[in-house]
Amino acid sequence: MATAADQMAASLSLANFAKATDLKKRLWFTLGALIVFRMLSFVPLPGIDPRALSTLFETTRGGVLDFFNMFSGGSLERMSLIALGVMPYITASIVMQLASSMSPTLAALKKEGESGRKKINQYTRYGTVLLCAIQGYFMAVALEGWGASAGGSAVVDPGMMFRITTVISLVGGTMFLMWLGEQITSRGVGNGISLIIMAGIVAQLPTALAQMFEGGRTGSLDPFLIMVIVALALGLILFICFMERAQRRVLIQYPKRQTARGQIQQERSHLPLKVNTANVIPPIFASSLLLMPLTIAQFAGQDQTGDTWWSEFVITITTALQHGAPLYMFLYGAGIVFFCFFYTAVVFNPEETAENLKKYGGFIPGIRPGKRTEEYLDYVLTRVTVVGAAYLTLTCLIPEWLIARAGIPFYLGGTSLIIVVNVTMDTVSQIQSHLIAHQYGDLIKKAKLKGGLRRG
Repeated sequence: MATAADQMAASLSLANFAKATDLKKRLWFTLGALIVFRMLSFVPLPGIDPRALSTLFETTRGGVLDFFNMFSGGSLERMSLIALGVMPYITASIVMQLASSMSPTLAALKKEGESGRKKINQYTRYGTVLLCAIQGYFMAVALEGWGASAGGSAVVDPGMMFRITTVISLVGGTMFLMWLGEQITSRGVGNGISLIIMAGIVAQLPTALAQMFEGGRTGSLDPFLIMVIVALALGLILFICFMERAQRRVLIQYPKRQTARGQIQQERSHLPLKVNTANVIPPIFASSLLLMPLTIAQFAGQDQTGDTWWSEFVITITTALQHGAPLYMFLYGAGIVFFCFFYTAVVFNPEETAENLKKYGGFIPGIRPGKRTEEYLDYVLTRVTVVGAAYLTLTCLIPEWLIARAGIPFYLGGTSLIIVVNVTMDTVSQIQSHLIAHQYGDLIKKAKLKGGLRRG
């Protein structure tokens, strides 16, 4: 039997959307913010020669820089003001999440409510600035030496002034993106940071598809392989949609109560436990942790002659951690599994849930309230998270292996598809929530108006 929310969602139409003025304002704000993000990706850093940079970047095609370039929406390839994207902010968030689970001081701060959350966000911003400054400096030094021996340096006037300017520009660009994401979250629709990452991936998707079909036309790619890739991508999208909607419902009963007609009624409800509680967080976190050191190493080793221990170290690391390599697959998969369990433990607390059920008289049939309920919820959540972690790991790793073996564009990989599908579903759900809230608001206004007319 359909619930009232399902019936209301089914009744949504374009006419209802046209009346939702607040939702339209939010959508226009979100669209405008994403346009600003895309415009910034074409503003180059001061002192960069775009032609030389494009030539040098072509020599690293297919490596880890392509993967980082995907998350930045092509900003890294153009060395724009937002070349680092939001990855430093995500990395700082990871560090703060881990620190909050290990430090009693930060854990207590997290329980203080809004004031504690603001304090943790402030520490996260400080960490973002620090990471941006470190990455920016390494990037500036690497750009000065990148291709210099071949007479093709991408920097017009190398020196300390260029390094300082680059660091300030990159820090400012990332901090602006972080602020823009927060504004989208509060004044727009959807999660701002996730939408920015998705916009960067989607913006590169037409180019990637065009290159793939052009490869089929010229004969560099087998047309049958292209058909298989498209079919696998569509099948993967359907599988992701199914798994993201999958839930394990735990039956909750409440004590019997007497209704107004004198009947005894026992209320029942369900506690939904999503198979993928962590959503798109594990792939993004695992990718950011792998990309940060790899990007620095690859940039720093671009112009080495190969005679030093550093160049040999860089070559070894980048070879071992390239896409499809066993070590990369292992670390990426382990990172996804770890962040699945870690983030699920952060967002869902079995002890707190058991206490709330006991407080309001709810119980799970056959399970005693209190400690036993907590243990049961933890047991069920662990089993569900195992399925979710396996789903995310396989969905990300199998396409990564195909990318390395068959030359599939990064933008058709499991990680990018999971991000795009998850963020799209979350945004559509929020739009439906706004429309339902608008319809309920109209119904309440009409009811009040009719009540006032009857009294008059």
